[in-house]
Amino acid sequence: MKTKTIRILIPLAVLLAAGVGFVLHTGLGNLSAIGWGDIALLCPLGALGTMLATKTLVPKALISLAIAAIAIVVLGRAFCAWVCPVPVVSKLRGIFSKRPADGAEALEPGNECSPAVLTDDERAALKRAAGSCGSAQDACAKKGCASCADVRAKLDSRHLILGGSLLSAAVFGFPVFCLICPIGLSFATVFLIILLFSGGDVTWSLVAVPALLVVEVVLLRKWCAKICPLSALMSLVAKANRTFKPAIDDAACLETGHGAACGRCALACEQAINPRHPELGARWSECTKCRACVDACPTSAISLPFLPAKGATAPQGARVQEAADRADDEAAAQG
Repeated sequence: MKTKTIRILIPLAVLLAAGVGFVLHTGLGNLSAIGWGDIALLCPLGALGTMLATKTLVPKALISLAIAAIAIVVLGRAFCAWVCPVPVVSKLRGIFSKRPADGAEALEPGNECSPAVLTDDERAALKRAAGSCGSAQDACAKKGCASCADVRAKLDSRHLILGGSLLSAAVFGFPVFCLICPIGLSFATVFLIILLFSGGDVTWSLVAVPALLVVEVVLLRKWCAKICPLSALMSLVAKANRTFKPAIDDAACLETGHGAACGRCALACEQAINPRHPELGARWSECTKCRACVDACPTSAISLPFLPAKGATAPQGARVQEAADRADDEAAAQG
């Protein structure tokens, strides 16, 4: 079964399980508040919002935060790719447009073309791009390096919205974002449909909730990349993640092993990470472990091992980015 299919089936299964639990009154809840009996877990963003709103340390919220933090440190942002229903709902865009997503045509079977062999000038330019900051030790010192400046991404709009979500909870005494969270709206839509067919319960919510969900996920195309505060929170915690990172077999890679142009892994990544040259893309903390880069590699040179193999060394680009990331974190801590 293809990875993309599994990534659709798992969120649908979660929605189905929540729906069954709702019908049978088992108290399963949903991803915003899931549990069984006296055991319950809150969404980490909801847990933080709840404590800020009540201005107290809620034991259930603290336990939820601790479990979520451990899961993110081990799995990174895997929730976004494998469990969250929002990417599945966003596929409704295909109903309104038949135009393939950016880069989709190049990745479709039958559209592959033979990799072009790089010229000597192109290879030299590629080396300069990957190593323009010099060694990892020099990367932090070279503040004016263009490629390093690109790597040192500042807090984006998601983090500003995260701050606004937490601030609004403290000001209004209620986790305001939970009212418009598309994850919660997805489950609410399922529950409202069940109520409609089971008891003929018709309210304005039956129109308002799905409409808001469509606006957020279908019309606001950049929700996950530019708006979602939950992904922002996970990306901050995922800086400590060291597992399931894409590892490249240099001998099998078209670029390093065969001197040919490729870049399919970077094109396939939904988070704008460049596995071959990570210093030129988004940080590893944004990785959702979706395996898109693994599936896109024409020579199967990419894998997602639990931990890097012993004795394996990271590509120079990865070392440069890690050094730049450390410099950013230190500067943020001092500032």
